Amino acid sequence: MALDQLLGQVALITGAGQGIGFEIGREFGRRGAAVVLNDVDEELLDQAVGMLRAEGIACREYSGDAGEFTVIQGMIRAAVEHFGRLDIAVANAGITLFGNFLDYPLDSFDRVMRLNLGGNFFLAQQAALQMKSQGLGGSILFTSSVTGHQAHRNLAAYGMTKAALEMLARNLVVELSPHRITVNAIAPGATLTERTRDDPAYESTWAKITPLGRPATVQDIAYAAAFLVSSEARHITGQSLIIDGGWTSVSPSPYSDPF
Repeated sequence: MALDQLLGQVALITGAGQGIGFEIGREFGRRGAAVVLNDVDEELLDQAVGMLRAEGIACREYSGDAGEFTVIQGMIRAAVEHFGRLDIAVANAGITLFGNFLDYPLDSFDRVMRLNLGGNFFLAQQAALQMKSQGLGGSILFTSSVTGHQAHRNLAAYGMTKAALEMLARNLVVELSPHRITVNAIAPGATLTERTRDDPAYESTWAKITPLGRPATVQDIAYAAAFLVSSEARHITGQSLIIDGGWTSVSPSPYSDPF
């Protein structure tokens, strides 16, 4: 894949203050795209944008809750106002609220559904409307998870949302292909991020049960994302790409007692 494959493109990435979302923004920028980063944490977002600008990447920020419809509209409007267009939207924002199914609280369920499903659904909708108006096609990418494919303890609600995003990607093929808009999903497995590195056993645990011998890095995920929104993937739509070092092929539990 050419390093200037995304030259002239404008990308919006939600949940991009750190971790996978930030690295996707960085990789898109390195490949020539102008990027708009969104995150609910303003301080984190300021730092992220500063880092990308220091690398020479054209970057803007738009803080706010990506589950709010007005925020979604605002960030798309900001992308067009600053860079003149929108070509790529990455619906990456999401929350993970662990809890046993039998006593999972209603407020946690509502929060997970509101952002992971509602926010990403309406981001895709509003981004597609902008892309349609431009008449140039575009790409929408959802961040799913291996938990949408394999059972994982205390993640019933979260896993449900991730499986639903993959179904949404497939369904939107019918509605968005006439406008030359591709819609795909990436499904990361265990990934080393700022959050997972807080667990001292995380890397060693997942290294033991991942066939390729290590958890993913954020770069592994970003490389796949960059391919799926590039012109080299222009005939790929409605697909979900699992990036997990082979874990879902064998699915060993990270828990000593999986049940």
